[in-house]
Amino acid sequence: MKILVCINSVPDTTSKINFTADKTAFDKTGIQWVINPLDEFALSKAIKLQESQGATVTVVNVGDASTEPVIRKALAIGANDAIRVNTEAKDSFSVAKELAAVATNGNYDLILCGKESLDYNGAAVPAMLAQLLNQPFINACVGLNVDGEEISAIREIEGGKETVSVKLPLVIAGQKGLVEEKELIIPNMRGIMSARTKVLNVVEPTNSEVKVDSVSFDSVPPRAAVKLVNADNLDELVRLLHEEAKVI
Repeated sequence: MKILVCINSVPDTTSKINFTADKTAFDKTGIQWVINPLDEFALSKAIKLQESQGATVTVVNVGDASTEPVIRKALAIGANDAIRVNTEAKDSFSVAKELAAVATNGNYDLILCGKESLDYNGAAVPAMLAQLLNQPFINACVGLNVDGEEISAIREIEGGKETVSVKLPLVIAGQKGLVEEKELIIPNMRGIMSARTKVLNVVEPTNSEVKVDSVSFDSVPPRAAVKLVNADNLDELVRLLHEEAKVI
């Protein structure tokens, strides 16, 4: 079995987010970059399949050379090799097109992605990728079993969970629950050392059309000061909710 895991490089969730003075771009100064957390669930699941099914695991990232430390971490976690598409990720469609080109060339049996990237929360790339490849797609996957070419997956739906069966090849968008948090793989020294010798192929992009362009960015407004109202002063509470909070 050949598995392709799509990973994205995102700011650490503890990073302070700023934009350039003209608000046209994200300010990367001082940012710590990590593997998108939901992609880590997908990668950890792939490594478990590597162990149980004898699968080979390739990670792919669409990004410039600055993403290579994150790719090397994925190799340290246990991926066999990696591919970097040498272009800046600009929108969901162009990223999906580049991933589809890699997937087609590699003839992979199973493609695992995080459900969404935690920087933009678009949740569009996995479905677009499946459509471009004309393959079945399972979204919000929280459980996955492989028996030969048969896949049994559990996915979250509104109000519960659904179990589905499908044959390979297919695309899966995983999330928390695909593996338990305690099962997320942390690179050890042996993995870090071996990652230095694993193959990281850099391929040129197909120059896919970019359909969305960011015009400007605005920071989230700071939270207003908390106003305390005496428990006996209901009239004042109602006034504030009506005139200031405008919720009634």
